[in-house]
Amino acid sequence: MVKVDSVSCYCNVDSGLKTVVGARKFVPGSKLCIQSDISSHAHKSKNSRRERSRVQPPLLPSLPDDLAIACLVRVPRVELSKLRLVCKRWYRLLAGNFFYSQRKSLGMAEEWVYVVKRDRDRRISWHAFDPTYQLWQPLPPVPGDYSEALGFGCAVLSGCHLYLFGGKDPIKGSMRRVIFYNARTNRWHRAPDMLRKCHFFGSCVINNCLYVAGGECEGIQRTLRSAEVYDPNRKRWSFIANMGTAMVPFIGVVYDGKWFIKGLGSHREVLSEAYNPDINAWSPVNNRMVAGWRNPSISMNGRLYALDCRDGCKLRVYDESTQSWIRFIDSKLHLGSSRALEVAALVPLNGKLCIIRNNMSISIIDVSSPDKRVETNPHLWENIVGKGHFRTMFTNLWSSIAGRAGLKSHIVHCQVLQV
Repeated sequence: MVKVDSVSCYCNVDSGLKTVVGARKFVPGSKLCIQSDISSHAHKSKNSRRERSRVQPPLLPSLPDDLAIACLVRVPRVELSKLRLVCKRWYRLLAGNFFYSQRKSLGMAEEWVYVVKRDRDRRISWHAFDPTYQLWQPLPPVPGDYSEALGFGCAVLSGCHLYLFGGKDPIKGSMRRVIFYNARTNRWHRAPDMLRKCHFFGSCVINNCLYVAGGECEGIQRTLRSAEVYDPNRKRWSFIANMGTAMVPFIGVVYDGKWFIKGLGSHREVLSEAYNPDINAWSPVNNRMVAGWRNPSISMNGRLYALDCRDGCKLRVYDESTQSWIRFIDSKLHLGSSRALEVAALVPLNGKLCIIRNNMSISIIDVSSPDKRVETNPHLWENIVGKGHFRTMFTNLWSSIAGRAGLKSHIVHCQVLQV
């Protein structure tokens, strides 16, 4: 007779609840990670007593662990950092994949907006906005390599890892360095370096792989046409086909499975190209979509959106049938045209479009009902009062004056992470 006594470990499990035959408790996950001792004797021994002493207490008193986990995954995201401090078992549970896969499967995962900003002292800081409670949350400092960097990239892989890569250090010059922030553990980590140094390049994410193309680098060949891709599963960078012409991209979007970028060539001429990852090839683009394309823009649910004014009060959509940009939704309130109110990013948030401005104010647009008017449905276009949001005519006027005087603080990147 074989007796198995096990202790659950939540560090590497990914899905579902299973029962180990002969075990005393439920063990989560298809990748069973358990500490087990197998004895060929059924009678009691010193070893069996030691095994029983290693059995840990339940996650919650008087509840099986599977029910305890079902309770814990429903805790709001803003409180998860406190749960990690309760005990070692809770810390291990919240550091693993199983806990968050359960949150996602139950519809409990929450999206936060992460803003990377260059402050008045030219240093990089960053902030996280919780749309549920409409609060800005504290974050660990950006690592020193990127505290003053210029022209670096920012992207999200696996939904919860925010990557900073490349860029130009004021002293060291162009970098190959790559770091990423894990929103589940609230920590920064190193990743494999890029294959070549560059800054002010274009980047995108397709099929959870990070693509980088063009940009600049010190040396004789200042403007680049090289491109590479990072696969987080293999933890490896690989070169892909070079662009047709060297370019410093200033706008890019993934649309219809392709990566479209627009930028300046080595002679400051405007160029446009599209990359098809299926055939690993670049092709020049010269159509109405690119001609009317403005920054910022975003592709969501198969449609391509772009903002049509400096403060983001007008939204356009690309009509594939007529190959033209058409008016979509306008806000009933024009905020102003100062640098402080200038739109820095357009990102998807909980199925809606989210506009983030340099003064950290945020607007949410429901694009699912474009036929409704904003005047009769105020929830169609909502201005969320966030950090630095100007609410009155006086403060809007003050912001315009400050913008003309030259606002040194501005947003350089904005992403959404889900936990």
